[in-house]
Amino acid sequence: MRLLISFAALFLSVILLQLSSGGVGPIDVLSGSVLGFSNQEIGLLGSAHFFGFFIGCWWAPRLMGSVGHSRAFAAFTAMGAIGLMAHMLVVNPYAWAAMRIASGLCVAGCYTVIEAWLQAKVTNETRGRTMGVYRVVDMTGSLGAQMIVGILAPASYVSYNLLAIGCCAALLPLTLTTIKQPPTPSSPRLRPKLAFARSPLAAAGVVVAALSSASFRMVGPIYGQEVGLSAGQIAWFLSAFVLGGAIAQIPIGWLADKYDRRWVLIWLSVAAIISCGVTMGTSGLGTASIMLSAGLFGLTTFPIYSVAAAHAHDFASSDERVELSAALMFWFATGAIFAPYIASVLIETYGPGALFTLISVGHALLVVFGLTRMRARPARTVRTPYVYAPRTSFTIGRLLRVDRNKKNTTHKK
Repeated sequence: MRLLISFAALFLSVILLQLSSGGVGPIDVLSGSVLGFSNQEIGLLGSAHFFGFFIGCWWAPRLMGSVGHSRAFAAFTAMGAIGLMAHMLVVNPYAWAAMRIASGLCVAGCYTVIEAWLQAKVTNETRGRTMGVYRVVDMTGSLGAQMIVGILAPASYVSYNLLAIGCCAALLPLTLTTIKQPPTPSSPRLRPKLAFARSPLAAAGVVVAALSSASFRMVGPIYGQEVGLSAGQIAWFLSAFVLGGAIAQIPIGWLADKYDRRWVLIWLSVAAIISCGVTMGTSGLGTASIMLSAGLFGLTTFPIYSVAAAHAHDFASSDERVELSAALMFWFATGAIFAPYIASVLIETYGPGALFTLISVGHALLVVFGLTRMRARPARTVRTPYVYAPRTSFTIGRLLRVDRNKKNTTHKK
């Protein structure tokens, strides 16, 4: 308990970062609609965010090694705050895209610093408890960020200024903490091919997970507007998705540890296709049905990344786990860069239901690929334990590696 209290400053920074960076995506969608941006231009903003996230994941460990944890955190926070405050100074979708690159850099860089700090301070005995609290804090911040949409007015300097204040406030807990700054860890080698070498199905799974979550979070508010939701209702719509994903972690984790993970991935994708159909079919049946369908969508799609990651680690050696986690994050970030823009173009051309048609097609391809891979080799009988893997930075594998290396459990085929 004393150790967790000592990490309170870091966890508070996580919540403040989530509230500011997580809130800008939905606010940008609503603001863009008010200002006359096209759906493609709004989708470009979401793609720009993940492009910045991708760059930040790669650059952050190197910057941290050059200037230290605190200075790197301050630099990335400043980038995020500048990107937020500049929104209403230059009202142009392409200028906003550049600002969203800055917000993506901020998210990736700050999470890299926080996770490196946690990794340096935890021990094998305290790692599980610390990671448990970290996951809860991260999910709580994400849930709160979606609710901000119902409070802040779109296309308002005050709204973006409040988000920027939250981003700047994230500096205070970490810079004022009395915890001694740890030594800088070496950054993991980025070997994208490692994910395909260990499990092509897992690599495909994380790309489909990116297609689902990135397009829903960044373009979902457009869908909400098209089906008649108000700004406050869109906040609940997005929150229902996150809450559904949080609820899914325990039962899906139990299934992934008990049964062949390829079947779990396949049936999750089948359920995701059904949930997409339910979402489109209930769009005209009232607000309650739309909210329930969003929760079902989160329930079926949110755990796919963690199941895919666990499946990939089943085929990895102990010294590959950190680099494998980074490789999986690489493919998630790559998928997340393209998903929002493609989804927005389809919505512009074919209507709001095209968002869930796109996601359904992605999951259908994953089902076919999963069935094909099941004929290529048998399942592992000795597997790593399932854990919820946050999609935060390339260095997350360092925090998860002891969880992955716990005593394995043997299962019957």
